Amino acid sequence: MDQETRRELLKLSWSMHDEVEQAILKDSAKQGDDNWTEKQKLLLADMSLHLLQTALKPNGLSQEKLKNNLNAILTLSDDFIDEVDLRKTADALYGLDK
Repeated sequence: MDQETRRELLKLSWSMHDEVEQAILKDSAKQGDDNWTEKQKLLLADMSLHLLQTALKPNGLSQEKLKNNLNAILTLSDDFIDEVDLRKTADALYGLDK
C-alpha cells in the first residue's frame, strides 16, 4: 500500500473513531441494563478501529499494541460468542492461561 493511501485510511479511521467514541460517551447504559449489549457493540467497534490504526501505523507493527487491541476485542467479543472461551484466549496473549 502506498503511503498516501495509508495516510488517508488512518485519517478516515480517526474520524470514525471520534464518532464512535462520542456515541459511547453519550450512552449511559451500565452493565445489566437492557441496552448494555448495544454499548458493548460500540466498544467493540472502537477497539476494532484501534486495531486498524495499529495495523496501518507507519514504521512497523507494535506487538504490544497488537496484543492490547486483540485482548480488548477478544474480551468484548466473549459476550457474543458462546462456543469458544475468548477470555481464555485473551489471557493466553499475556501468558495468564497457565
